[in-house]
Amino acid sequence: MVVASALLGLFVAAFIAATLIPFQSEAIFVALQVTEVASVVTLIVVASVANTLGAFINYAIGARIEHFRDHRWFPLKPDKLARAQVWYARWGKWSLLLSWMPVVELTTVIAGTLRTPLWQFALLVGVAKTARYIVLAVVTASAVQIVT
Repeated sequence: MVVASALLGLFVAAFIAATLIPFQSEAIFVALQVTEVASVVTLIVVASVANTLGAFINYAIGARIEHFRDHRWFPLKPDKLARAQVWYARWGKWSLLLSWMPVVELTTVIAGTLRTPLWQFALLVGVAKTARYIVLAVVTASAVQIVT
């Protein structure tokens, strides 16, 4: 029961962290890894899947963003949105490999705006998010080994 609750907590944290809501899942991931609640592979899979699924929320927002572009409450000025779209058009889908980074994570919204094919979006974001948690797990394991 404790393991299931811990993994659910990690899933929720990683999911929320991938959306536009400011949140971090790394501390929870590291805490669960250090306390050995579950295997590192399980933690990586749960966090990666949740973080990738959370990015689909941003994609969906991006897909609908053009509809709200001219509303006065729209958070992005049209010129900033246009600039982001030009940047994404230049660097293209490959910029999604940096979607694990906090600011560059907005590429997931632009990907939705520009209708990047879902299979490409899922593949590139999934690779990026999984690589992030693998690196975090290796760094954590190394730090624990140094301390002990």
